[in-house]
Amino acid sequence: MMFFKQIKIRSYEKGLYFRNGEFQGLLDAGTHWLFDPLWRGRVDVVSQREPWLVHDQLDLIVKSGALTDRAQVLDLKDHERALVWIDGRFSHILPPGQYAYWTGQREVKVEIVDARSVRFEHDDLKIITRAAKHLLDVCAIERNHVGVLFQDGRYVDTLAPGLYAFWLGAADAKVVEIDMRETMIDVSGQDLMTADKVTLRLNALVGYRVVDARKVVTAADDARQALYREAQLALRAVVGVRDLDAFLADKDAVAREVEEQIVGRAGELGLEIVSVGVRDVILPGDMKTLMNRVTEAKKAAEANLISRREETAAMRSQANTAKLLADNPTLMRLRELEVLERIAKEGK
Repeated sequence: MMFFKQIKIRSYEKGLYFRNGEFQGLLDAGTHWLFDPLWRGRVDVVSQREPWLVHDQLDLIVKSGALTDRAQVLDLKDHERALVWIDGRFSHILPPGQYAYWTGQREVKVEIVDARSVRFEHDDLKIITRAAKHLLDVCAIERNHVGVLFQDGRYVDTLAPGLYAFWLGAADAKVVEIDMRETMIDVSGQDLMTADKVTLRLNALVGYRVVDARKVVTAADDARQALYREAQLALRAVVGVRDLDAFLADKDAVAREVEEQIVGRAGELGLEIVSVGVRDVILPGDMKTLMNRVTEAKKAAEANLISRREETAAMRSQANTAKLLADNPTLMRLRELEVLERIAKEGK
């Protein structure tokens, strides 16, 4: 019996029989006696409960034809990938190469896809991306955002909110995410000089929203910063042609002119101006003191004018009363009696 080798194979197993390094065939479940006086044969027992047949000599096994009707054989080219479901559940993605899956013990479903399209689309995208991130570049675009897709440096598409995946290595795919909500730029601390050579510090707000995400990404390296610089220049131009009094009297007109000057440039950047407003105006200390004095003088003059008006009205009333009494002696006598009566009451 030393010339025979006993091999036991269970119901869920297969035996891979090799002799002198060459594959000889498959051994089914059962007990097998192999005549091997020189010990040149070997049997690798593999479980079919693991549907993926992994072996360093898989190419020889496939070439022999022994796996026909017993396993599903895949030979993926460089541009192909395989999606594998086991027992109705997604398992993994296969890169290019040769593979074999046993049939019979487990339900195996394989879907071959072309990776040359770079972007991977599938009805079960969420499930697949959770299990195969080593082969996919996954991108999630949030609500109120869009994604500008570039492939090998070229613009391809603008993507709506959602989940996207791209094959790694197929091409250089890049998604730039852009917020489409209204945003404010705080143009603060601007030292400006008016036409009458008064230096002041101004803070302004510029509201904008994105209307063309592709332009936002391609027209400038930083569209927000470009709009900020444009607003700075517009403020200098508008304030510089006004005297201080004219500027302070109508700051809304300044805001409107600034908006008119930057709206064209904003459109070139893919932006839409929503609003422009002057928030704060800060005068130098000496100018602030002078303005306060001017205000005080104006208020004092207004108070003096009101006092003079009251005095004039009182005098006019007295003159009218005197004329009325002079023209009517009886009324004069009644007036005298009223005075005497008041004096008599006060003397008691």
